[in-house]
Amino acid sequence: MSSPFPAIATELGRTVAEAKPMLLKLTNADTSLRPQPKKWSKKEILGHLLDSASNNHQRFVRAAVQGNLTFPNYEQEPLVELQRFSEMDWGFLVGFWVGYNRYLAHIISVLPAAAATVTCHIGQNAPATLEWIAQDYVAHLKHHLNQIVGQKFDTNYGKKA
Repeated sequence: MSSPFPAIATELGRTVAEAKPMLLKLTNADTSLRPQPKKWSKKEILGHLLDSASNNHQRFVRAAVQGNLTFPNYEQEPLVELQRFSEMDWGFLVGFWVGYNRYLAHIISVLPAAAATVTCHIGQNAPATLEWIAQDYVAHLKHHLNQIVGQKFDTNYGKKA
């Protein structure tokens, strides 16, 4: 059985490397403003991506080791509000996001092929394989990067035609 994980890891690493200079061109002022009262600022979007990295990190390693698992739902709105990303330095957020995702690319690259079919239950969502979760993680990351830097990333990665 060929592992899908190295290709997913490569795509994640490539995306992070491509996004980093684009993100670093933005300033604290650029990234702190909310476009509308109920819409996240660019800092909050990147903070949400850090939360996504943290949640998915646990899914990747725990499901690969333990097999089929159930994880809690991700409460994105209250968690972004609680962590007050808008008060943080943009350069720090970018550096942390880049480092964490480079680490996740490594983790994904070494996941055993058999882990691809491990099923995870996340909140009330339909069950999903670890392969799908990894592919969706990359597509989700690209979606939000597009919100921050403009439509630069193909969000169809991993989606079956």
